[in-house]
Amino acid sequence: MLKDSGLTVKHDATAETGERRADPLAGSEARPTWLADRPNTASRNQPRRSSSRSYAALDLGTNNCRLLIAEPAHFGFRVVDAFSRIVRLGEGLGLGNQLSEEAIDRTIEALRVCRDKMQAKDVARARLVATEACRLAENGPAFIERVRDELDLELEVVDRKTEAFLAVTGCAALADPKAESVIVFDIGGGSTEIAWLDGAPPHAFADPCTRVRAWDSLPVGVVTLAERHGGIDVTRESFEGMVEEVTELLLDFTLAASKAGQATNFHLLGTSGTVTTVGGIHLGLARYDRRRVDGMWMRNGEISTVIDRLLYSDFEQRAANPCIGRDRADLVLAGCAILEAIRRAFPSDRLRIADRGLREGILMNMMREDSVWRKGSQR
Repeated sequence: MLKDSGLTVKHDATAETGERRADPLAGSEARPTWLADRPNTASRNQPRRSSSRSYAALDLGTNNCRLLIAEPAHFGFRVVDAFSRIVRLGEGLGLGNQLSEEAIDRTIEALRVCRDKMQAKDVARARLVATEACRLAENGPAFIERVRDELDLELEVVDRKTEAFLAVTGCAALADPKAESVIVFDIGGGSTEIAWLDGAPPHAFADPCTRVRAWDSLPVGVVTLAERHGGIDVTRESFEGMVEEVTELLLDFTLAASKAGQATNFHLLGTSGTVTTVGGIHLGLARYDRRRVDGMWMRNGEISTVIDRLLYSDFEQRAANPCIGRDRADLVLAGCAILEAIRRAFPSDRLRIADRGLREGILMNMMREDSVWRKGSQR
């Protein structure tokens, strides 16, 4: 169990294998919200009585397809199943505007796994969101339609503001309660969301988005940046080129949030594979461990040490690191370049790392909308 400033998120040890069954709640006749609402669907998708108290959140990004299934708990929620797979849906978008057939096929297969998990857990309510790759690609609408036809899933392509605010909702509970100002950022595959939060929340389940003073969504992520600058052989010079590109894109937000760093106990709060990887490398983990990384603090010098270490490593050395792996070895330095641009724009001696974000934000919003913490339905 992970405790933070007001929000507790419990993760079952069996969550990744899907062996634990959801607890029952009073039944509902409603058709599950994650199924496409269209006529002539197969019998397996017809309305049925559901006793589930499970919620699901799916984040289909430019690089990853990730699912969380959870039940309300006393202070937040308990994860009962999870899934994550690198699909690289946006592969090539940094150089063109089409989703490739190979990327679509990989993603369809990952979504099929997610659908089966939601069915197995009898999920009653879910929100399935797609982000930058589907926003940018000319054939994005055709892909969404194919998912609907083949899998009977209803994907929602969210705009940049929605994505930014969901990321804030998912990880803001990790902000230092004594901090009067926090810069929250989410480094994605195709875009990077960043927001300035002012002040501390009045209570644990308050909507953190009411604290947002400024936000932006930068049209750059680890996939698109690595495709433009190269991610396999990265020199100090090419790394600085990536940092400069992000710095220019960050300029408007830097001006809007120029006073952020002047507040008491200011710090950075990052959520993404980049920052969790940096945290795992710093800890020297033999294999990535969410329980040790989520919520950890890193000092400015410690982050610089990890980035320098990665810059002096070749592709094979990065691929051999258990916190990176071969699938992400060509992307990690692009992510570090985005992180470095943010660190230079908003100098802080403290960064808190969140292994939570958009999916957790979706779950929190749905449970808040259903008033589960006031109804007494949580365990």
